[in-house]
Amino acid sequence: MFKKLAFALLTMTTSLAFAADLPKNLTFSGKEYFHRWSDKNQHEFTPAKQEDLSKWNDMMTINLYPQINNGDGLAGAANSILGTYQQNRAMIVKTNSVPRTAKSEAEHLVVALFPQPTFIEAVFTRIKMTDGIGSSIVYSHREYGDKVGPQMSAWLQKNGPALEKDLMALAVDVKAAAAK
Repeated sequence: MFKKLAFALLTMTTSLAFAADLPKNLTFSGKEYFHRWSDKNQHEFTPAKQEDLSKWNDMMTINLYPQINNGDGLAGAANSILGTYQQNRAMIVKTNSVPRTAKSEAEHLVVALFPQPTFIEAVFTRIKMTDGIGSSIVYSHREYGDKVGPQMSAWLQKNGPALEKDLMALAVDVKAAAAK
């Protein structure tokens, strides 16, 4: 829900033909994810046996922002995503930016927790330029139950650093898809 809100705020133009170019699966952190859903420039993937998008444990979401074509626009997108998370009562766990280099624009990371009555969702969002196009790559993990705070804390402590490293290293080619 929150990723969709951020997407709606940031996306002014859309690419209806993107789904034809979208990979059917992707691999992240040693796990294969399968395409489940797309709407314009937002695309969701879940692992095998997590087809139900109303109840899943792990999800990858790719958002494209074809109207963003430089580092300033990307920084604005990162700030907008952070603001949207805060407006939706997320607990911000971490923010970080990788500085711009001669070869690439800066990249941004937001890690947040979204406590809900029946689950907690951990969200790792990487905002970056890919072939001149703004994008965000989001890994989300949910723990279900009424009182899962300690369970989520243990999961984050065990998995968070490795997932962040894997997300920041993940290469996603969006150029052909966003050009449609």
